[in-house]
Amino acid sequence: MSNNKKCKTCMFQINENEMASHHYICPKCGAYFSYHAMERIQDIADNNSYHPLSFEINTKKYLPDEKYKHELQVVKEKTGLDEAITCGRITIGGIPVVIGVMDNRFMMASMGRIVGERVCQLFRFAIRKRLPVILFCCSGGARMQEGIISLMQMEKTAAMAKKHNDAGLLYISVLTNPTMGGVTASFATLADVILAENGAMIGFAGARVIEQNTGEKLPPGFQSAAFQKEHGFVDVVLNRDEIKPTLAFLLRLHHLKRKVLPMNISWDRISNIQHGEQTAPICPWDQVAIARSKSRPTSLDYISRIFPDFYELHGDRISGDDHAVVAGLATFYGIPITVIGQQKGKKDPQDAIFRNFGMPSPCGYRKAIRLAKQAEKFDRPIVFFVDTIGAACGSDAESKGQGNAIAEMLYEMSAIRVPVYSIVIGEGGSGGALAFAVGNEVDILENAVYSIITPEGYASIVWKDSSRAAEAAAQLKMTSSDLYDLHVVDKIIPEYSPVSISNIEQVCNDIVFSLHSFLTEKSRKRKSKITKERFLRFTRY
Repeated sequence: MSNNKKCKTCMFQINENEMASHHYICPKCGAYFSYHAMERIQDIADNNSYHPLSFEINTKKYLPDEKYKHELQVVKEKTGLDEAITCGRITIGGIPVVIGVMDNRFMMASMGRIVGERVCQLFRFAIRKRLPVILFCCSGGARMQEGIISLMQMEKTAAMAKKHNDAGLLYISVLTNPTMGGVTASFATLADVILAENGAMIGFAGARVIEQNTGEKLPPGFQSAAFQKEHGFVDVVLNRDEIKPTLAFLLRLHHLKRKVLPMNISWDRISNIQHGEQTAPICPWDQVAIARSKSRPTSLDYISRIFPDFYELHGDRISGDDHAVVAGLATFYGIPITVIGQQKGKKDPQDAIFRNFGMPSPCGYRKAIRLAKQAEKFDRPIVFFVDTIGAACGSDAESKGQGNAIAEMLYEMSAIRVPVYSIVIGEGGSGGALAFAVGNEVDILENAVYSIITPEGYASIVWKDSSRAAEAAAQLKMTSSDLYDLHVVDKIIPEYSPVSISNIEQVCNDIVFSLHSFLTEKSRKRKSKITKERFLRFTRY
């Protein structure tokens, strides 16, 4: 008997013994073979680290009918599985985790009483042992044969995910093909980080059901992993061979002790970070022009150099993923941090449009709030990069609650219980910028600006003459030195000459020093003190 397995897409045959080394991916066309629960576990777990978890579950109170009993027995004998989810303990990169993997060979991995109870017991075990949870989800939905009892599993699993969350523990879900129905509408989408396997179909109601009930013709790619990411419900879409290293990074980051490590680099220009002094004062209107320059580095330019292990997460879990806001996780001198920035598109006109010229939409602010609240849960400091002419305006932004989104972010950031460092790197425009600048410390680059409105807008509204923009720039007190004198910013980071990609390293060094000093000082303070200081900083105005 042949041990070869044929790819259904390109008909290429591969020896089954070689499948694991290829992560069950066709080496010829890249199509995915079906992936059983234990195969997934063995693929991502450290060698010999898997230990099964068995939970005592009382089945006497629920007696399925004879036909269903027979169906269960048949599928058990055929698959060698006792249910649709396999649970255990493993290590990934040496870090212990609790894992559950759903297997669609068992009645399409539908969720019945036993599946729901195992998920709950898995979370209980993780809470007791203070361990992260990783769940690989796939399901056709509810176990219809169990009727209303199957429906009840949605609430109980969601409730246990909440208890695990409230215990301050990490939960990562990986959505695989397909993840539908009651599993999607409960524990699968309640994780701190939601990963999706490339090509997975993810949704609540199936596409066929939607078309039958509505008569609507659905677009190509509807409910795909990429579709869900673009609509704000998935953090990252990964190829199968990227899943283990991603899990290892996320686990390591959350496993780190939250202590600022000392600097081990000799900084040449530390004394040049002057409070309120510019190297070569220029007129306000010229400074506005420099702040808007196309050659000026963006948030991602700074992030990639200061935080080389930055891992971007996506989506607001409500309506979309705003490309004008980049947000994710990184480490800085030994501690995990959350990094959030406003991103202008400067590569070309298409990039500018893609980033909406750095003007965040409501889902951008809600993504930032989501990541900030997650940072609070895991006691991670937050770093904001401010660079926007203002919040997105227009009917779409207004219909989705732009004012409410900014207000909600101001509200949440005022009381967040972790240190917040903000730096204005280009333009800081109005409330759209302020939402990212509710920091315990707010710094500014020498040639950046920060104001209630653009000079053109001020001149047009106040004087009914937009040609007086240069005069308005002086009136607005928007330069770095003006802002320092008003105590709106705490430090001016010098540029020596207008910062560009060619000399960005000098400015990055000074930002690193300023941030390190900030985190070192805040690490000695209680959370309540950090929150109170931020509150007092803004109430003094």
